Amino acid sequence: MAEEPPPGSRPKPPMSRIMRLSLRAVDYVADATRRADGTVNRRVLSLLDPRVPAFSSPCRGVASRDVVIDPTLRVRARLFHPARPGDAKGAPLPVIVFFHGGGFAFLSAASLAYDAACRRIARYASAAVLSVDYRRAPEHRFPAPYDDGLAALRFLDDPNNHPADAPLATSRCFLAGDSAGGNIAHHVARRYAADVPAFKNVRLAGVIAIQPFFGGEERTPSELRLDGAPIVSVSRTDWMWRAFLPDGADRTHEAACFTSPGAAAGMDSPAFPPVLLVIGGYDPLQDWQRRYCEVLKDSGKDVRVLEYPDGIHAFFLFPGFDDARNLMTRIAEFVGESDDDGGSEEPLFHACLLGWLGLANLDAVSDA
Repeated sequence: MAEEPPPGSRPKPPMSRIMRLSLRAVDYVADATRRADGTVNRRVLSLLDPRVPAFSSPCRGVASRDVVIDPTLRVRARLFHPARPGDAKGAPLPVIVFFHGGGFAFLSAASLAYDAACRRIARYASAAVLSVDYRRAPEHRFPAPYDDGLAALRFLDDPNNHPADAPLATSRCFLAGDSAGGNIAHHVARRYAADVPAFKNVRLAGVIAIQPFFGGEERTPSELRLDGAPIVSVSRTDWMWRAFLPDGADRTHEAACFTSPGAAAGMDSPAFPPVLLVIGGYDPLQDWQRRYCEVLKDSGKDVRVLEYPDGIHAFFLFPGFDDARNLMTRIAEFVGESDDDGGSEEPLFHACLLGWLGLANLDAVSDA
């Protein structure tokens, strides 16, 4: 077992004082809304994380709308797509099914940070983004978000659900997510790969796992070395697993531990797609993510790793970081590889500095 570093020896990621103070506020809010009994104070959280509306009229070049993907379970999603001039339909768009982070318990597809992030992904990648508003823990534990992810694929599999003004190329479908959303993207890919004949039109072209949330019973060196880093701490992740996993389960459960026997189904299928794995050097979860990479490689899977040495957990939500803008271009490249026509238009590099739970400025950041 890894030894805990002495006090005062933990490294600090490079960032401005304003950013550091903003992240401390985010940590405080997250801790204030999670209760010791494993529940979430939804009333307070709704005030701190207000839902932002979809915009049918283009906002920064991207239109959005809310759709119901499973009426029975009342699961919704937000669909983003680049705006096209006039009545032009153009070529069908690749589809990125996105799952937001938040430890399975916090945030939503309509949270300010994720609405903006999905809008940027759609613009950079010239793709439609279906951001799934999956059911959250602890009210809905494992396997609810995985079931909701499959419901999103079934929704896309029916052409009648596609918008008339944005043709979708469901044969070029990607699963993406950050943190808990990266975990969901992986497990939905496994389930899809284990039952491909159930889908007539959807074909997975890749998984974009941005700092996925995995774990186990041991404490890894990075968890101990970086405990207290922004967003992620041992106490928070332990709480999140307890809120999400079935009653009585520990962190060797298949949802948390990708080496669990129960987590093997679908991994051996040739339908399990290539993975783009993002790792941040100041993310306490990085050791689990590197082990995930090794498991994929040992299974003969195509996995590409993007290393951001200065990246904190969830850095991509903050376009004020240069790494966040770089990641958008790399995602666009990964998606563009599935384009038989050889690519897409150069995206516009517009971004805004915003924070998790909406605690940030909305000043645009433009690239030269």
